[in-house]
Amino acid sequence: MVNIETFRKLALAFENATEEPHFEKISFRVNKKIFASFDEKNNRAVLKFNEIDQSVFCASSEMIFYPIPNKWGKQGWTIVELSKVRPEMFEDALKLSFQNVTSKKK
Repeated sequence: MVNIETFRKLALAFENATEEPHFEKISFRVNKKIFASFDEKNNRAVLKFNEIDQSVFCASSEMIFYPIPNKWGKQGWTIVELSKVRPEMFEDALKLSFQNVTSKKK
């Protein structure tokens, strides 16, 4: 299980990462781009994966990782159930999300 304190510590450890509000959620950004968000009400995270990473995480742990059910999900945005995910797995997923956002071509 991952709580907000652990989530925040991991997310803000990335270079140039910031925490900012995003509607009724908390977002973590780098260069003004969101790489993760936290939905406190539902105890969920949303991470940005590429197509391959999304399919791997969702296939291996479909009760923990699943695409947002709309066009955002088709773009790699993936829900993570924080009450079910192991901290090590979440840390790996968060790192991939950060890398996906920072490696985008301009």
